[in-house]
Amino acid sequence: MKQVSLKLINVSKVFKDFKGNEVRAVDNVSFDVQPGEFVTLLGPSGCGKTTTLRMIAGFEKPTDGMILINNVNVVEIPPWKRDTAMVFQSYGLFPHMNVAENIAYGLKMRKVPPSDIEKKVKNILKVVGLEGYGDRPPSSLSGGQQQRVALARALVVEPSVLLFDEPLSNLDVLLREQMRIEIKRIQKEVGITAIYVTHDRTEALTLSDKIVLMKGGKIEQIGSPEEIYEKPVSKFAAEFMGKINFFPVEIVERLEDRTVIKLNGQVYTIPSLPTSKSEKYVLGCRPEGLKIASKGPVKGVIKTIVYLGNFSEYYIDTEFGEVMVKVLPPFDTTLSEGKEVHIDIVPEIAKIIQE
Repeated sequence: MKQVSLKLINVSKVFKDFKGNEVRAVDNVSFDVQPGEFVTLLGPSGCGKTTTLRMIAGFEKPTDGMILINNVNVVEIPPWKRDTAMVFQSYGLFPHMNVAENIAYGLKMRKVPPSDIEKKVKNILKVVGLEGYGDRPPSSLSGGQQQRVALARALVVEPSVLLFDEPLSNLDVLLREQMRIEIKRIQKEVGITAIYVTHDRTEALTLSDKIVLMKGGKIEQIGSPEEIYEKPVSKFAAEFMGKINFFPVEIVERLEDRTVIKLNGQVYTIPSLPTSKSEKYVLGCRPEGLKIASKGPVKGVIKTIVYLGNFSEYYIDTEFGEVMVKVLPPFDTTLSEGKEVHIDIVPEIAKIIQE
């Protein structure tokens, strides 16, 4: 597969609503994708991620900005000449064609010789784990298998950039988990540059080399999955990437690589650094960053215990609202609903977050 770079520079898209008012669906978005990189556009419904993907594909034209594929601005180039391929939410398979014919369709449209088509289809069926399925009708396949056929159809034309528009949303939970691993394996195996749209943070964390987190048409944060989960730049980013508890915090001292804080009178030194001296902050603690202890700065009453096999979630009423603590086995059998407890933080993974 070809490996190409992609870059968006100050891309915006303005629509008009039914009253004629301008709606800025995508607002001054810039990011780059390195050759062979898997980048996910992540965010809630209406944040502009799908519109951004459609502009890359050529289905929508930007109001402003440039889209560069291998340093060539493709804004004026029609979709069929952009050398991209897309895997959609719906599988879009032709029911009157078998699996091999569905995969071969794009090659036939490109006038590829029949002998080459047969080889390419055979090879791509092997890549997606459907060797021997070529003669089957799509209706005989499971949802996961049909999505693999759709992926094979996109890959077989050897596009420069592979685009995914929430391709797993129609699958059940187990199939989604399996397909996430398969998509990642296949993308790395063929080495193609990929852009993936989803509102599912688990998909983004599992698949991505880099995540572009969007909110209200703008980019909220760009970084690796680890960076966005562990070092969110805002409360929105922190909450969107997973469960988190917030506490009011006093910053006592800013050191070179650590911060001294005070939580409910108790002093801690944590590795997290505030980004500005003038902004307001809260302390963010993931459920795994808290512990039920014999003493701690936060007191509360256990309201609910949720057993989830390899861990339990304790929901505790405190003066700061409901706090959720993740507890690993062995479980303390003396902790029961209605019991008063203390909560302490794990300083190493606590985060100072802009309020």
